[in-house]
Amino acid sequence: MSSTILFYDRPAERWFEALPIGNGRLGGMVYGGTGTETIRLSESTAWSGAPSDTDVSPTALRELPDIRRLWFAGRYGDAQRLAAEHLTGRPSSFGTNVPLPRLRLDFADGAAENYRRELDLDTGVVRVEFDQDQTHRVREIFASHPHGVIAMRLTADHPAAVSFTATLDDTVLPGATTTTEDGLAFSGRAVESLHSNGKDGTAVEIRARFEIDGGTFRRDADTVTVTGADAVVVLIAVGTDWAGEDPAGRAEKLVAGTGWDALRSAHVEDHQRLMRRVSLDLGAAVALPTDVRREKLAQGERDDDLIALYFQYGRYLTIAGSREDSPLPLALQGVWNDGFASSMGWSNDFHLDINTQQNYWAAESANLAECHAPLVRYVRRLAETGQITARQMYGADGWVAHTIANAWGYTAPGSGIGWGLNVTGGAWIALQLWEHYEYSLDEEYLREQAYPVLRDAALFFLSYLVPEPAHGWLVAGPSESPENWYLAPDGATCSIAMGNTVDRVFAEAILRICGRAATILDVDPSLRARVAAARERLSPLRIGRHGQLQEWLDDFDEADPAHRHTAHLVALFPERQITPRGTPALARASAVTIERRQQAAGWEQTEWVEANFAAFYARLLDGDRALAHITRLIADASEANLLSYSAGGIAGAPQNIYSFDGNSGGTGAIAEMLLQSDGEEIELLPALPSTWRDGSVRGLRARGGFTVDLTWRDGELRQARIHSSTGAVARVRYRDTTFEGLEFTA
Repeated sequence: MSSTILFYDRPAERWFEALPIGNGRLGGMVYGGTGTETIRLSESTAWSGAPSDTDVSPTALRELPDIRRLWFAGRYGDAQRLAAEHLTGRPSSFGTNVPLPRLRLDFADGAAENYRRELDLDTGVVRVEFDQDQTHRVREIFASHPHGVIAMRLTADHPAAVSFTATLDDTVLPGATTTTEDGLAFSGRAVESLHSNGKDGTAVEIRARFEIDGGTFRRDADTVTVTGADAVVVLIAVGTDWAGEDPAGRAEKLVAGTGWDALRSAHVEDHQRLMRRVSLDLGAAVALPTDVRREKLAQGERDDDLIALYFQYGRYLTIAGSREDSPLPLALQGVWNDGFASSMGWSNDFHLDINTQQNYWAAESANLAECHAPLVRYVRRLAETGQITARQMYGADGWVAHTIANAWGYTAPGSGIGWGLNVTGGAWIALQLWEHYEYSLDEEYLREQAYPVLRDAALFFLSYLVPEPAHGWLVAGPSESPENWYLAPDGATCSIAMGNTVDRVFAEAILRICGRAATILDVDPSLRARVAAARERLSPLRIGRHGQLQEWLDDFDEADPAHRHTAHLVALFPERQITPRGTPALARASAVTIERRQQAAGWEQTEWVEANFAAFYARLLDGDRALAHITRLIADASEANLLSYSAGGIAGAPQNIYSFDGNSGGTGAIAEMLLQSDGEEIELLPALPSTWRDGSVRGLRARGGFTVDLTWRDGELRQARIHSSTGAVARVRYRDTTFEGLEFTA
């Protein structure tokens, strides 16, 4: 039986050893110390910054025709210089999610024995236990979605043995900690000067309430002391004024109190309702601490069950970070915040050139569709603010968003040339709305929520695409292929181009999907005709002189052949414009692109790239190569607590920085190895690695409203059961055999 527990035989000493908990809005990192317990707090709406209506360059629309003309005339360097001057964004108070204070509990010193710290993915509960001073001590900590709090209970097997001093401290926020009648309060503001103006940001209120069983409770200026209790329950809540909420009122209401047993049982029931939908068994569990297992995997030892654990961990983190009622979707660091992304040039925001999309790779296929809801709402917000950007910057209909976005709906380009002008970032994230429909076939959702966004994204392309002079193909631009540069024939090193492959892929996808959705809903016949005509005129996907899939309209060489981004391969995944069976030559060219990147000196290996490459190879039906990248993701781009990180030295990062996308992306890629679907056909075990000889998976989702259970033995499918939520019969493929039905037994 596969394991669902991360466990350790010592306390965490650093963030990448602590264990994450979350309720879709409030996050905590639990250290489990014996002399000091620390819970690092974060909350999804604790944002610096504010909305702005001056983000678009005022000269962008005026200079746009000249930039296009220069590029088509072969004056690439001149086009680049003009774009850098006139097209980049002007964010004045963009902001970032900021880390919150920690809750710190200090205990009497004393040697600890028989220590164990664990996170049970099945219950969503962290448990810490050890022996100290001839007393067995236990803590349980979880983040409750039903009750909106982090809850902790401290007990001991001797009476009057629980004593500590507590405070809220160690914060970058301006504010102060005080005491209340039954606990602690922090009042502050999420302001900072790197990504914002140092003035704008949400108000933040934290409340920690202590319910003691026996003993005494004493208040000092900014600490509380519990002495001689039999047990203590601590409830922690955070409120902000994001979206007009009353921060203090919210926090105080949430900690008003519920009995521990009712609180815990409600949490576990709510968590298991989602978590237990899917199981994955790849082999027997290994009875070693998780950090030891990861180190052994890095040394070349095989541990298939650790991969199954990592798969479930990505599902756990998705549940913990994004719930149906979450006010914001998963940011770069989910709902957690290590303080590094927010204190450097990145910002802990929403990156639309793969990271935010990848944050939700575990949602649909891994049977967590409800977790997609915050992203759907957020993209609808971007579609509103993006109409202003489309009109001001491009004189276009519809809506547009670029590389970065914030809590306030920022849609202008980023401030830097070379990364900020990903003009199809909005189109890319809008595909998530279509994916949610594909899995559910909910026409009411399609009509009311998804189609208006997709229709207006298509209207943007119909306004924005222009014919290139050589062939008359419709192309997008000027824009950047995230986040790469090329060597231009005029000797310039450029990022700005017309007709980037990534833009062509998403233009085709949005136009196709808009037409299909309009047909399903039986609306907008004239628009259907327009998008069909535009699709016919799009530039083709092309193979370059190295046998690679071209990234740009012309066969330019990369300025950095080892660059981490391969944005043109979105044609392979998440799109299916390239498939091994349908377009074998383009599939081979995609494989060449991947290999050339990896073989280049200084290849920029990082967490989201490993997950991305695993998904690419799954689509190429190469399970062994997909597994190699999943293994590297765990061994070389995830830490002791299995949280993925972007490696120091890449993309300007001075150190390893936590990034949510590797965990969710890895889970999504593993699901893609075991099951693929395109709305027409379900493929079973399409990229099963040769070493996964025996196993089973239950509860994966396929497009069309299907849930799939699979069992295989000695590398061969033995049984498949397909459950339909619509009553439809599935068309199923296993290797070169296809059949129609809902069950297969070898």
